[in-house]
Amino acid sequence: MNHQARVRWRCRRGMLELDIVLQRFVDHHYGQLDEHQLELFEVLLSLPDHDLWNMIIRTTEVPDNQFRPVLRLLQEN
Repeated sequence: MNHQARVRWRCRRGMLELDIVLQRFVDHHYGQLDEHQLELFEVLLSLPDHDLWNMIIRTTEVPDNQFRPVLRLLQEN
C-alpha cells in the first residue's frame, strides 16, 4: 500500500461529513502539498473527529496558525 493509499484509509472517520471533506481533499489537493503541509495534514488527522470538524467549519479557533493553509484547502471541499 503506497503512502497516499494509507492516508486515504486514515481519512475514513466516524463522521460522514468529515469523510466526504477529507476524501475530496485527498482527491484534489493531497498530491500538491509540500513536505511541511503533508506533516501538518498528518497532525490534523490525529485529532479527534469533532475537534477536526469544528476547525474545518470554523466553530473552533485554530490552535496554531501554521495549520491555516491546510485548513483553508480542507474548507474549499
